[in-house]
Amino acid sequence: MSEPSSLQHSRAAVPLAPALDTTLFDARMPRRFRPLDRRVLWIVAVAAVLAGVVGVVARLLTALIGLVTNLVYYGTVDATLRSPADHHLGAWAILLPVAGGLVVGVMARFGSRAIRGHGIPEAMEQVLRNESRIPPIITWLKPASSAVAIGTGGPFGAEGPIIATGGAMGSLLAQLMHVTADERKTLLAAGAVAGMAAIFATPIAAVLLAIELLLFERKARSLIPVATAAMIGAAVHACFEGVAPVFPMPALAAAPVGALAAYVAMGAAAGLAAVAITRLTYGIEDAFERLPLHWMWWPAIGGLAVGIVGWFMPRTLGVGYDNITLVLGGGLGLAGLLALGLMKLCSWSIALGSGTSGGTLAPMFTIGGAFGGALGLLVASAFPELGVDPRMAALVCMAAVFAGASRAFLTSVVFAFEATQQVHGLLPLLGACAAAYLVSGLLMRNTIMTEKIVRRGVRVPSDYSADHLDSVHVRDVCTQDLACFLGEERLADACKALEGGNPQFDHHSFPVLRDDGVPCGLVARRDVLARAGEDGLCIRDVMQPSPAVIGGDHSLRDAADHMVECGVGRLLVIDEAAAGQLLGIVTRADLLDAHRGRLRSARQAGRHLRFNLAPVKPESPPPAAGRH
Repeated sequence: MSEPSSLQHSRAAVPLAPALDTTLFDARMPRRFRPLDRRVLWIVAVAAVLAGVVGVVARLLTALIGLVTNLVYYGTVDATLRSPADHHLGAWAILLPVAGGLVVGVMARFGSRAIRGHGIPEAMEQVLRNESRIPPIITWLKPASSAVAIGTGGPFGAEGPIIATGGAMGSLLAQLMHVTADERKTLLAAGAVAGMAAIFATPIAAVLLAIELLLFERKARSLIPVATAAMIGAAVHACFEGVAPVFPMPALAAAPVGALAAYVAMGAAAGLAAVAITRLTYGIEDAFERLPLHWMWWPAIGGLAVGIVGWFMPRTLGVGYDNITLVLGGGLGLAGLLALGLMKLCSWSIALGSGTSGGTLAPMFTIGGAFGGALGLLVASAFPELGVDPRMAALVCMAAVFAGASRAFLTSVVFAFEATQQVHGLLPLLGACAAAYLVSGLLMRNTIMTEKIVRRGVRVPSDYSADHLDSVHVRDVCTQDLACFLGEERLADACKALEGGNPQFDHHSFPVLRDDGVPCGLVARRDVLARAGEDGLCIRDVMQPSPAVIGGDHSLRDAADHMVECGVGRLLVIDEAAAGQLLGIVTRADLLDAHRGRLRSARQAGRHLRFNLAPVKPESPPPAAGRH
């Protein structure tokens, strides 16, 4: 850093006014970010209470679905969750999903259109676009509409509606409190994961679902409240249902190497199936958009398809959790698996495309499990030496189809493990879901969770990585070789320095120092040149006092945030360990230039080690003596 030009003339002490005291710079320094503080304890406590309430609401929702199912299919008042497949209504049962669709259409038309769909994309949209503010009406209208749709035979699971309901409850509670938008997002996710854990008893998968589909981050301030909520939601499930797996199945043996390779190949096939399912679903939704009818009537049309399919295959009606258990336990043959998978896909895709209210997890697990079970039977019959277990194939494809369709990779792996408690399934699950994710990512830009909101103009993050700016110190990129002025330096002398052609003065602003080297202001080139002709003026008279400063050991993320908060484009960099001595200046251009390393690491490929395999040429003999 060059010495101020005025130091060539005088070393007289500069009078210290209170406005120039270095202690006042503390107010102009960025606040130190702390991953955790006492406020997190408050959010954790709120999330815990919320999770307990949502867990009870989840049980009430399943009871409400059971009540509607028993009332319309069996004519009894009973809240036990029961499959509609055993009804004896004959062809009249075809009209029940139609009636349910009519009710849902009316509720959406005159209540809130936001209840249409399976819930997770709508929650994602509120997080990304509306600062996690969900309308309060969703807290009761979503579960009520879902109970009607599923209870009248809709081929959906209860998990999507309860995730949406729990998220709405968390958002509503946060809107009643004095919290930030980030804390509101945390409470929304906490309510959602508590609902999922209360239904499936899969707390770790619920936390991963929040990270991959709701939070779009992994920060301690949000992870700890969400994890607490998931634990309490699972505890509520244990109080009502015990600790047995939700989808029990016989113990599976460890997969041999040949079978493991086969499961990975099945995962790739499941990825293709996930792409086909996603495109089919949105193709049907687009077809409904072209109907010359108001969207209020679409759920009834979808309900007609559900009723007709249910007439031929009653197992497609309702939540179908028993179907998943049956498939994973190997209780169906090849024909039964194919019929269940295809019929469930037809019923669910038409109903979901019509815009009714219901979830996607259980139907996709049913379809994926049936697909994997059938594929496993075929492979086991054709290649018995591989040691493929059709039940393991059903398990890995159940998770792989969901991983490919939603790109919630870790959620899919852990959910299948927690829901079945099959330890030996972890390795095949990991390989199959990775293969499905790879195939889906190469063939499909958006997912079944994001396609709808992307069409509405919402940009959904797909990769979550560490903030590059947070890993770079300010002192490593700031400009240190720059000119400075003293506060008492005359404007005429400063103007001559600026016009002298010295490259160090080719800047828009310059630090102003006290005699001891501590910065006390910032002066703009234009101010010096504009007022240089006025007699008696010094740099101190035209400078900006107490400029925004930052310590050299701060990160560039701190610098960027500080620039935004102060409304400036440059910061003075000081050495806090050396009584505030000036180190340099950092600008917006420096922040952009810091990304060059990140882009180079991501885009520039090169070889750093080379092996020279060429034969070594023998050295030429030295020239004979006397030869020139």
